[in-house]
Amino acid sequence: MSIVAITLPDGSVRQFDGPVTGAELAADIGPGLAKAALAIKLDGEIVDLSRTIDRNSAVEIITRKSEEALELIRHDAAHVMAEAVKALYPSTQVTIGPAIEHGFYYDFARDEPFTPDDLEKIEAKMREIIQRDEAFERQEWDRSEAAGYFDSIGEKYKAQLICDLPAKETISIYRQGEWMDLCRGPHMPSTGHVGKAFKLQKLAGAYWRGDSENEMLQRIYGTAWRDEKELKAYLLMLEEAEKRDHRRLGREMDLFHFQEEAIGSVFWHPKGWTLFQSLIDYMRHRQNEAGYVEINTPDIMDRGLWEKSGHWEKFSENMFTTEAKEDRIFALKPMNCPGGVQVYNQGIKSYRDLPLRMAEFGKVHRFEPSGALHGLMRVRAFTQDDAHIFCAEEQITDECRVVCRLILDIYKEFGFDDVRIKFSDRPEKRIGSDEIWDKSEAALKLAVEATGLEYSVNPGEGAFYGPKLEFVLRDAIGRDWQCGTLQVDLNLPERLGAFYIGTDGEKHHPVMLHRALFGSLERFTGILIEHYAGKLPMWMAPVQAVVATITSEADDYALEVRDALKAAGIRTEIDIRNEKINYKVREHSHTKVPAMLVVGQREIADRKVALRRLGGKDQDFLALDEAVARLADESRSPAAT
Repeated sequence: MSIVAITLPDGSVRQFDGPVTGAELAADIGPGLAKAALAIKLDGEIVDLSRTIDRNSAVEIITRKSEEALELIRHDAAHVMAEAVKALYPSTQVTIGPAIEHGFYYDFARDEPFTPDDLEKIEAKMREIIQRDEAFERQEWDRSEAAGYFDSIGEKYKAQLICDLPAKETISIYRQGEWMDLCRGPHMPSTGHVGKAFKLQKLAGAYWRGDSENEMLQRIYGTAWRDEKELKAYLLMLEEAEKRDHRRLGREMDLFHFQEEAIGSVFWHPKGWTLFQSLIDYMRHRQNEAGYVEINTPDIMDRGLWEKSGHWEKFSENMFTTEAKEDRIFALKPMNCPGGVQVYNQGIKSYRDLPLRMAEFGKVHRFEPSGALHGLMRVRAFTQDDAHIFCAEEQITDECRVVCRLILDIYKEFGFDDVRIKFSDRPEKRIGSDEIWDKSEAALKLAVEATGLEYSVNPGEGAFYGPKLEFVLRDAIGRDWQCGTLQVDLNLPERLGAFYIGTDGEKHHPVMLHRALFGSLERFTGILIEHYAGKLPMWMAPVQAVVATITSEADDYALEVRDALKAAGIRTEIDIRNEKINYKVREHSHTKVPAMLVVGQREIADRKVALRRLGGKDQDFLALDEAVARLADESRSPAAT
C-alpha cells in the first residue's frame, strides 16, 4: 500500500499508510477540527468530507469560519427548503436550486401559487429538518436508473435534467433522510450544519431554464448566514437599502421615470437631467486634463461592421436590429468600440501619434429580459463614458497604470474610498487565438502589478475580445457595485483594419485599450443616489439651493437673493407660495435640497439670510454676500478646482 502525503495550508505534511477521507484527516489533526469540519478543499476543489484522498495532495479543512463556508451553508439550505416544500406540498415538482450571492433559491412547478403564509410554513418545516440533523449521503447512480426513478415519482423536470447531462457526466444523487435530490455537490456532513441563521424572503416567477419560451415556475428566495449576528446585519442592511432605493428617491426628487412604451429606457426629468449632465461635465473636464479627445459615432450601423468586429457572432442575441427600405440590416450599437476604430482609421497614423486617447459619451442599446430590468441599475438603453486608447505594445503598461490611477482618483472624489480590483481572463465565448489571449492577459497582468494595487482573479469573465480589470465600489451600506473596466484588446484593431506606421516604416496593428470609469452613467447615477440616500454633495445636487419666504412682504427680496445665487452659478429655485415656512422646509427637505435660504422682514432689514442645511436643525444668519460666496464655493465641481 502506497504512502499518501497530505500538505496542509501551513506547509506541514501528514503521511498516511493508504487512502484517507477528509473526515479522517480532520480527526487526525484534532477532535476540535473534526467537529468543526464542513468540507475539504482538495487541490483547490471543494469536496465532501467523505471524499477519499488517495494521492499526494494539498488539502485545506473548510470550517464555518472559512470564506467558502457561506456557499456550502446556502447550498444545503436550498436542499433543505426543497425537502420542506415536498413534505408540505407533495404534488409540487422540484427543479433547480443553487446558492447565490447572499443566499439561495429554488424553482418549483406548482399549479397553485405560493403565498407569504406558505413561506412561514416552509421555514418552520426547514427548522424541523435541520433539527433532525440528517446526514447528506452521496450516491452515484446509473443514468437510466436515475431518470426512471425521478420520472416514476412525478419529478419530470429532474428526469429531464438527468437526460440532458453530458454522456460522460457522473450522475450523483444526495440523500438526506428519506429525501433525495440530483446534485453535483459538495455538501456539509448533515442538515444540522445549516444552522438557524436563515430566512425565506420573497416569491418570484422564473422561466424553466431561463427561457421565456418555457413554462413559468415559482421561485422562492432565501438568505442564510453563519450565525444570527450576520443574519441580523444583513436584514438591517436590506431595510436601509429599501430606504435608499433610487426608484423611490427618484420619484420623491422628481428625477426620472419609466413607462411601458419604452421598456428599459429612462425618461429624464429636468432635475434628473441636470444631475446626469453634471456627471458628464465632470468627466469631460477630467478627460480633457488627461489628454483625451472627444468623438461621437452613429447609434445605428450596418450588420457588416458588427460581423467584422465579432459582435454579430458573439453578441447578436443581445442586439436590437432593424431593416431599412433598401433591405439592409442595421443594428443599434451595443458597444461603442467598432465606431471608435472607424474614427481612428481616418487618415494615416504613425508611431508619433500614439498613444491616441479617444473618449465618447456613447448611447448603447442591449436587450435585457424584462424580468432582469431594475430601475437605473439594469436598463436596455444607457450611456457609457467610453474611451479607447490606441497605443503600441510597449506603451500598454504606462497607459494602464495612468488609467488605474485616474479611475481610483475619480471614485474618491465621488465618495468611494473602498474599491476592489478583479482581473478577468478569457471567457469560453471569445474571438482571437490563444496566442493573442496569452499576450493580452500577460500585458494586462503586468500593468496592474506595475501599479502596486492589489487584485483578485475572476476566472472566465473577460470580454469576448480581451481580458479586463473590473473596479468594484463598496457603498455606504456595504454593497458592492462593479463599475469601471479596463480591457486590453489585440483582436479588434486587426479585425477592423486599424494600423499605424512604426519606426521601421512598416504597418503595425495598434493595441486598443477599452476604458470606462462610470461604466453606465444611468447605473452610476442610481448608485450615487443610493450611496448618499438622495443627499447628494452640493456640487452634484440638481437643485443646490432654495430661497423661501416667511411672509409675502419678503417676495421681492427673495427674488433678489435668488438672482444673486444664480449669478454665482448656483442652481437655485424660489418658493414664495402662501404656505407656512415649516411646511416649505419639510417639503424641500423631502426633495433633498442641500441648502435653504429663509428670508423674512428681519432679513430684509439687515440684508441677511437664514441659511439652513439639509438634515440640520440650526440655521446661520449670514450677510447675503457671505452666504452667496460660501455656497458658490461649496457648489463648485471638484473637477473645476
